[in-house]
Amino acid sequence: MGRVAEEIDRRIRAALSPDRLEIVDDSSKHAGHAGHRGDDAESHFTVRLTSAAFTGQNRLARQRAVYTALGDLIAPDRIHALSIEARAPGES
Repeated sequence: MGRVAEEIDRRIRAALSPDRLEIVDDSSKHAGHAGHRGDDAESHFTVRLTSAAFTGQNRLARQRAVYTALGDLIAPDRIHALSIEARAPGES
């Protein structure tokens, strides 16, 4: 796991106490696309998580909670693209 992925992990765990957290660096799939810097920089991610914090929240509220947790990492020079799969316990 690279430095940006490690920071994503740290921030989400601190803010949302997930039961399950998976972070996938998709950056290499975006070579030549907008936001890809052409080096080994981490810029595109998929985050899958399950957290009791999402119970009773709709999809938009869950995504906002993740974006809030990540704060200044969400910027074109850090995380350019983020796919979020956020669930409450018991959801499939």
